[in-house]
Formats: sequence, structure tokens, C-alpha cells
Amino acid sequence: MTVVAVLLLPVLGLMLYAMDRIEDRLTGPPPKPARHARERHLRLVPPHRDPPAREEGRDAA
Repeated sequence: MTVVAVLLLPVLGLMLYAMDRIEDRLTGPPPKPARHARERHLRLVPPHRDPPAREEGRDAA
């Protein structure tokens, strides 16, 4: 009986904390989008562009 009395308070405290977190998550405003889900993002490869036209009189060397 002493074991139940000693363990009851921490268990009830954890349950209260968990229920508070769940309630906040269900009733709160929606979270902001994650950083990786935003509109602007890093472009690792630049967009393809046509190379500049060469002059016919010059060598490529």
C-alpha cells in the first residue's frame, strides 16, 4: 500500500502534464510551417541558361 501511495503522485503528475500538452496541441492555433516547407528555398543548381553566342572570327583556344 505504501508503494501505491508513493508512486501515485508522480504518475498523476505525468498524466496531468501529458493531458495538458495534448489539449494545447488539439485546441491551439496551427503551427507555423517548417523552415524547409517555406516558399523560398535554396537552389543548389542554378537555372540553365544558353551560353553567349561566339564570334565567328575568334578561335576557342
